[in-house]
Amino acid sequence: MARSSSTTLSSASVDPGLTEAATRIIQKLLGRFDGSVALRLWSDATQSFGKCVGQVAPSFTLVLRDPGVLRDLVLKRGPIPLADAYFHGRLDVEGDLYAALGLKQHFQNLTLTGRERAGLLVDALRLAFMPARKIAPAGVVPTTRQFTHDHTPESDREAISHHYDVSNDFYKLFLDERMVYSCAYFHSPDDTLETAQAHKLDHICRKLRLQPGERLLDIGCGWGALVIWAAKHYGVRAHGITLSQEQLEEANRRIAAEGLEDRITVELRDYRALEGQGVYDKVSSVGMFEHVGLANLPQYNATVHRVLKANGLFLNHGITHEEEGWQKSVDTEFINRYVFPDGELDRVSNIQSGMEKANFEIQDVENLRMHYARTLRHWVSRLERNHDEATIHVSESTYRVWRLYMAASALEFESGGTGIYQILASRRPDARPYPQPVPLTRGDLYERKNAC
Repeated sequence: MARSSSTTLSSASVDPGLTEAATRIIQKLLGRFDGSVALRLWSDATQSFGKCVGQVAPSFTLVLRDPGVLRDLVLKRGPIPLADAYFHGRLDVEGDLYAALGLKQHFQNLTLTGRERAGLLVDALRLAFMPARKIAPAGVVPTTRQFTHDHTPESDREAISHHYDVSNDFYKLFLDERMVYSCAYFHSPDDTLETAQAHKLDHICRKLRLQPGERLLDIGCGWGALVIWAAKHYGVRAHGITLSQEQLEEANRRIAAEGLEDRITVELRDYRALEGQGVYDKVSSVGMFEHVGLANLPQYNATVHRVLKANGLFLNHGITHEEEGWQKSVDTEFINRYVFPDGELDRVSNIQSGMEKANFEIQDVENLRMHYARTLRHWVSRLERNHDEATIHVSESTYRVWRLYMAASALEFESGGTGIYQILASRRPDARPYPQPVPLTRGDLYERKNAC
C-alpha cells in the first residue's frame, strides 16, 4: 500500500471524525492505484496516493469540492459517479485528463474484502453530515434516460437532435474547416486534421469509384462535407439526408457558398422514408449505422439495397464493438446516458453478415481504428484550447461531457475496445454471371487522379 504525504486533511471547520472517515475512504479506493494521483480536498489540503507515490510526480490532480462525491463513489460503485460529479462541477481534473481516465479501469478491477467494504459503507454514510463549499453551477447536464431503444422515426429524430443540434458554432470549435464529424484518414502522423479529413473524403470517393454524372446518396450527410467534395471533385449529382435541422441549414449554406445547388440537394428525411427503386449509382453511409439500432439493421440494409442500382456500390462506414450486441456495461451506460441516446454497436462480423443477408457482396473491408484515435485527440486538443468560446455557445457541463466523452473514446479506440471499419459492398444483380463492380486490385485507390 502507498504511503500518503504528510499533509493533513483536517480544517477548523470540519469535524475531525468526518475528516478521518474521508481519509480512510480515499486510502482504500486509491491506495492501490497503478500510478500516482494527487487529491485536493474541499479543505484545500492535498495528498498523493497510488503505488508510485514518491517515485513519480502525479500526472493529474483530482479536486474534490463536495464530500458527497466520495459517498456516491462508495454507494453507487463504478466510475459513472465520478463522471457525473465532473459534469456537475463537484469534481475537477487538473493535468493529464487521459491519465485520469485510467481510474475507470482501476475502479472496475478494484477488489475489497468484506471487512473493507463494510468499513467503506459506514464511513460513506458518515459523510452525509460533512459540510461542503458552495459550488458554482456548471449548467444542466444533458442526460438522456428517456430513450428506450425502440428506434421509432420520432425517437430517432429526438436522439439525433439531442446529439447534433447542440450548436453548429460549438462543433466548429473542434472540427476541421469542412466540419467532418467522423474519422479522419492520416497518410502521415504529421498530417493536420484538415489534411487528414480531406484525405478521408477523397478516399471514400475513390472507393466508390465515383464517375461524372453518377447519382450519389449520402445517408446521414452531416454538414454536407462529403456531398460537396464528391460533386466538386468527381462531378456527381449528390443527395444527402439528415435528421438534424441545424445540420441541414449549415449544409445548405455551404452548398450555396460553393455554387453547387445545381448538383447537390439535401433534406430532412429518415432513411426509412427513402423512395424509389434503383435510383442511385452509389450510396455512402458514414457514421450512420451506429444510430440505426441493432434490431433495425435488416430494414436499413434492405432500404439501401432497394434504392441502389444493380451492381452499384455501397460504402458502409461505422463504429463497432469488440463484444457481440450492446450489453449493459459502464461504457454503454455512459454513451447512452450522456452522448448518443439510442446508439448501439456490434461486432464488425455481424455488421457484414447483415449486409450479406440483404444480398450485398462484400468487396473490401478496412480497419481505421487508430485513425479515429488520432482524430479524437485532435478534437479534444482543439476543444480544450477553445474552452472560453465553447462556453459561450453551450454550458460548462455540456463542454465537460464532450471533453470527457471524446478523450475516453480516444483511449477506447487505442485499446481496441471499439473499432471502426469501412465496408465496401455491391448490390448483387438479379441474374448471373455477376459483373465485376470494382477493379481487380486496389491500385486505383492510391494512384494520383485529376479532380473534375
